[in-house]
Amino acid sequence: MDLKTMLETLVTNGGYLGWGLYYLGKLLAAGLCMGIGALGPALGEGKIGASAMEAMARQPELSGTIRTNMILADAIAETTGIYSLLIAIILLLVLP
Repeated sequence: MDLKTMLETLVTNGGYLGWGLYYLGKLLAAGLCMGIGALGPALGEGKIGASAMEAMARQPELSGTIRTNMILADAIAETTGIYSLLIAIILLLVLP
């Protein structure tokens, strides 16, 4: 049984309860996706920033190179959060 058939069966046989459970699962999944998906980038960016500040304090003459690498690493770490936002938007808007 595919997803569309299963949802149609739930809605037709379950009535309002079926729709309520469907939307409850959909909203809960989107919330968990963003909550857990934003935690990793936040911790990663904090670690990157702390390490970069420590490296700049040890070698001030390389601060330009370290700052460039820090910004690049922050951008890469942020992509995980953007992917989780994309999945949450798909869950909320694209699925029926």
